[in-house]
Amino acid sequence: MFYIKCKNYLQQCVRNWKRVVLWTALFLCFTALSAVLWIVSYGYSKGPAAESETAIIDIPKGTSVRGISHILGESAIIHDDIRFLLLAKWQGVSGRLQAGEFRLETGKTPLEVLDALVIAQPVQHAVTIPEGLRADEIASIFAGDGWCDKAKYEELIRDEKFIASTGLGKFTSLEGFLYPDTYYLTKEMRGAEKIIQIQVKRFQEVWSVLVEDYEIKPDLYETVTLASIVEKETADSSERPLIASVFQNRLQKGMKLQSDPTVVYGIENFQAPITKTHLLTATPYNTYVIPALPAGPIANPGRASLDAVLNPAEAEFLYFVSKNDGTHQFSTNLTDHNKAVQKYQRKK
Repeated sequence: MFYIKCKNYLQQCVRNWKRVVLWTALFLCFTALSAVLWIVSYGYSKGPAAESETAIIDIPKGTSVRGISHILGESAIIHDDIRFLLLAKWQGVSGRLQAGEFRLETGKTPLEVLDALVIAQPVQHAVTIPEGLRADEIASIFAGDGWCDKAKYEELIRDEKFIASTGLGKFTSLEGFLYPDTYYLTKEMRGAEKIIQIQVKRFQEVWSVLVEDYEIKPDLYETVTLASIVEKETADSSERPLIASVFQNRLQKGMKLQSDPTVVYGIENFQAPITKTHLLTATPYNTYVIPALPAGPIANPGRASLDAVLNPAEAEFLYFVSKNDGTHQFSTNLTDHNKAVQKYQRKK
């Protein structure tokens, strides 16, 4: 009798235990399903209404996924929610979200935003450096757009240790090697050191292409120095090989280059116009005084001027004078040159 009672009791306990397990399992399944639906509903919900179709966000290095969610929420990309973190873990992209400055579309779902962040490319800002500017003028452009400190830029281009680190050689200045171009910069490129390195690297790439077919490489410093003078003498690209030819012809004959831009570069705080006193003032750059190239580049030449010096026109011209229309009159002798000066300059 006792045995039967015990058996019935045990059977009842088993049945109760099974019911508890069943209801517990059902509860857990319901809870899990509710959690999944809760996360999924967020994952497929559109972001908040925004005035613009895109927004730029800035994610600092080391920002957590939760921190990224806050940033996205403040920029009206998504609704800031703990579920963004859960979605990122669920999708397996927590460690693949990038730091940087990105442009993202608004009105997207958190799942779409996560996908976009994984493959997003940093925002690029175009900064154009025209040909023929001096280093201090280039520094002003970058500093004006907030890319670097102007004083630091000017300090580094004359820091011989820094110059040597660029691979150019033992130069005293990077004037002439700050390649003029349109640069597409990202936020991580800020700082004078990085900006200068980018410019010098671009110069080296262009120079390498220009001289790749030369068995004997032309002198880098002399070529850039002459190219900087050519750059300042004319804005007409078709004239550059002729201008280069004139200067090379004069150098071969031991004549002074007599280039006005070299005079200007050598005078601190120069104010136009050029006077006779300026022309007679001896500086390492005044080619009215020294019978050779100036001490170094007087500006930063572009590819066309570099190419003109490497491939000058085959001509015997020794003189040129501005025709006041952006072009020049070229002459092979002083008599013809003086006539051209009378025609185009003195009458003016």
